[in-house]
Amino acid sequence: MSASAADEPVGAERSFGTLVASATSEMSALVHDEIALAKAQLRRDVKRGAMSGGAFLAAGVLLTFSLPMLSFALAYGIQLWSGWHLSVCFLLSFAASVLLAAILALIGLVFAKKAKKSGGTRKAVASAKESASVLHNVKPHPRQVLPAQDASDSGRDTGVPVARSTS
Repeated sequence: MSASAADEPVGAERSFGTLVASATSEMSALVHDEIALAKAQLRRDVKRGAMSGGAFLAAGVLLTFSLPMLSFALAYGIQLWSGWHLSVCFLLSFAASVLLAAILALIGLVFAKKAKKSGGTRKAVASAKESASVLHNVKPHPRQVLPAQDASDSGRDTGVPVARSTS
């Protein structure tokens, strides 16, 4: 064997090593990117959930604290304007407060549906599980072991890989 023939598998091993290093760094980058995507999707869903909760909270606070004062002011204003009986005016005042609270609750419901519809957490978890299953199922290709040949066939190349040191 010449010196150049002995060097070829070493170069091939370096090329394979470079490929493995490249694949490892790309998989690491992919995992980091998926984590960043999951964080971004979770941040968006939390923001939408907070908006929804804030709208529901505002509706509840408005309904709770504004009813007495608003009801009295509105009822007396309606009675002064229309001349109707005071009880009818108080019912109209209450209906206006409930209508305003319902509008705020609908706004909260819209934000809650948007957060649920986006499914950011489900997408992130599904993507991470898919990557994990792909990596879990990857197995090295087994090398084929060929039976040893006689000394009479020593002139032929058997194709059996030979371990060589790279140092």
